[in-house]
Amino acid sequence: MRAGDGLESPECFPVRHKFSPGSQVRRIHYAWVVAAVTFVALMGAAGFRATPSVLIVPLQDEFGWNRAIISIAVSINLILFGLTGPFAAALMDRFGLRVVTVGALITVATGALLTTVMNAPWQLYLLWGVVVGLGTGCMASVLAATVANRWFVHRRGLVLGALTAAGATGQLIFLPGLGWLAQSAGWRLAAIAVAVAALAVVPVVALFLRNRPSDLGLRAFGATEADTVPTNTGSPIANAFRGLRMGVRSRDFWLLGGSFFICGASTNGLIGTHLIPASMDHGMAEVTAASLLAVIGVFDVIGTLASGYLTDRFDSRWLLFFYYGLRGLSLLFLPYVFGSPLFALILFIVFYGLDWVATVPPTVQLARRVFGAQNFAIVYGWIFAAHQMGAATIAFAAGAARTFFGDYQLAFMSSGLLCLVAAGLVLRIARERPGTVVVPEPGVGAEAPAYS
Repeated sequence: MRAGDGLESPECFPVRHKFSPGSQVRRIHYAWVVAAVTFVALMGAAGFRATPSVLIVPLQDEFGWNRAIISIAVSINLILFGLTGPFAAALMDRFGLRVVTVGALITVATGALLTTVMNAPWQLYLLWGVVVGLGTGCMASVLAATVANRWFVHRRGLVLGALTAAGATGQLIFLPGLGWLAQSAGWRLAAIAVAVAALAVVPVVALFLRNRPSDLGLRAFGATEADTVPTNTGSPIANAFRGLRMGVRSRDFWLLGGSFFICGASTNGLIGTHLIPASMDHGMAEVTAASLLAVIGVFDVIGTLASGYLTDRFDSRWLLFFYYGLRGLSLLFLPYVFGSPLFALILFIVFYGLDWVATVPPTVQLARRVFGAQNFAIVYGWIFAAHQMGAATIAFAAGAARTFFGDYQLAFMSSGLLCLVAAGLVLRIARERPGTVVVPEPGVGAEAPAYS
């Protein structure tokens, strides 16, 4: 059997094949193994990054820090979670997926463990803000986009949706347990659990994650040619800034970045950080509030998988218009949910949860379409940085609003209105001209599609 034919095992997993006349054993393509390992890493990264949402109240109770002070650490974490993206993409080009991901997991574990001995806000900013932010940033959306781009041609949108859904799965698995630990055994044990979980993923990544199909003599799943996505060479830092220069010259970069800024503000920054303390303000127990966020994650898995499927089939601009519009209406409804009958809360969970990160597959698809296969991962890294800048801005602003006004109503309403603005922005992104065919896996020098 030739390398790349059908579905087969890599060289590092030799299997004896038995052939009968006119038939051959077909095996699972190793791209699916890489996708599964990446899913586990991204699932952990999402849980690690979301942990501060269950620590806000315990830290406030133990140290007397107000929510504005604690929210600064969350904002630093979110900023670095995003700004790390383009540099992580460049590092993946230079050193490979496995090295970068293992290093990121060890960094997260180190930061989480050292958090248990902190006693001052600056230590929280350094450890959970800087160290954990850098670690989780290397396992963010850029990793999902890079894996989908390198390993898949067929089912790329669906795979990207599944990898994006790993974030919701991480919340679903981690937050209720971490909330229970923080409430029953103290927040330090929750931080230790994060460190242990990060280290547990290291051997899985080290053994099974591979950089490119060509490393195993394979083609990307569904590809007709080997190594169709070229590698950027040279300094990772220089490549990251080259991607930024390429992006800022494009109007679509600003439209994608602006809408994604609002996306981050209305998800990770607001709901991911402040829904739990906001629920507790209305008398809900921390474990119950954490479970509420986890249930949103259940619907997010459904919505994101569906979004990946739809991205393979429909205009990404109109998908984003629908997603941002639905999210905006959900957030405008949220202030009236607390204290209302249970049905109102369920309604919010369903509609908000379905498009929590459903925006990612169409945004990645648009970035790939505009900037090409070779450069899009780094350029998308900068677009994702805008996402996290939005998250960081609202994480702090919502905490400050709660401190000064006593509730989160202003934060929820403002974010809802911003989402409606984002729905308008995405329709300004260049439309692919009718009759233009976008090559699934263009190489260096591939002709870019025409846009109007």
